[in-house]
Amino acid sequence: MRALVTAASKHGSTADIAAAVADGLRRRGLEADVRPPEAVVDLEGYDVVVVGSAVYAGRWMKDAKDFVERHASALRWRDVWLFSSGPLGDPPEKVEEPADVVALLSESGARGHAVFSGRLDPHDLGLGERLVARAVRAPLGDFRDWKDVDAWAGRIAQAVGASGATG
Repeated sequence: MRALVTAASKHGSTADIAAAVADGLRRRGLEADVRPPEAVVDLEGYDVVVVGSAVYAGRWMKDAKDFVERHASALRWRDVWLFSSGPLGDPPEKVEEPADVVALLSESGARGHAVFSGRLDPHDLGLGERLVARAVRAPLGDFRDWKDVDAWAGRIAQAVGASGATG
């Protein structure tokens, strides 16, 4: 069974989560490719598709939304999961589900959606982004929970019946 893991990532944090999901799927018996959404031409040869996006101002990034729209008909014939990355803090701040996720779940036929904490490193930010982060008092640091990401990959592998799949 072959999986595609794709994620829109502005500063690399969400791309790191996508890579960790792919690693978790591989350890559980799936073949998994990681590619940015804009680089995917078609879904031929993939049984499972995981699509993720960093969330800014409560919305997915354009490249991830465009991916779902461009491949909607092909996604409906595959096992699909979505994930969002963004909440910050320890524990993470309570956030609403991204505004566009309900439509993306429907459009893609996805079986589920997960939200993972993100990372905010001031060295990755431009001046405008640093000013906004300071103005909203966004907590700095890496709040990603790798065990949570791996457990989610395990649930996906188990759901598709991968050999070696354990939660």
